[in-house]
Amino acid sequence: MNTRTLAAAVTLSALTACGSTQLADQPVLTTQSVRTTSPNNVQISGRAVYDVSGSICPAPPSGYADFVSYPGLVLSGSLQGCWYTKVDSSKTTPSGVYLETGREVFVGSLNGGPIGVFATTYKFESKFSGSTEIFGRCQHPLVAGSGTGGFAGATGRLDYKDIVADPSNVYYIYRGHISLR
Repeated sequence: MNTRTLAAAVTLSALTACGSTQLADQPVLTTQSVRTTSPNNVQISGRAVYDVSGSICPAPPSGYADFVSYPGLVLSGSLQGCWYTKVDSSKTTPSGVYLETGREVFVGSLNGGPIGVFATTYKFESKFSGSTEIFGRCQHPLVAGSGTGGFAGATGRLDYKDIVADPSNVYYIYRGHISLR
């Protein structure tokens, strides 16, 4: 079991024990703070938690059935929906830095708009002390041409930051931009 998988399992256990995976339990980020830099370029931000119960995020969409390396992430804020991951590679450096790459797919909406799907690639970097994550972050550029429905023609990038200060309440914040054409 790799370090991130172990840390995810510990995090998932903590989230399950605290019952903090439900959107209703999370602070709601409103779109009032969303800034539009051009008619089609929307600054986005929000929060994500693992759906450890499996009751919020159904199976990944058609064509992405193997995107189950981790439980679905439930996103709130500018993006509302589920995020699925497929790990392609991972390694830990001698200094304890964990590196992972892969692909992901999001199913949901932007600011309450029409439902759609988009795919990303990602690079994740983190530092662990034993099985405890000290910090983590990742970059997720949207895959050109992957958008459907409300995300048809979408381009952009999301960045995630792992919030790990309290092991019983680990969550992820995201920010970035999406351009719709």
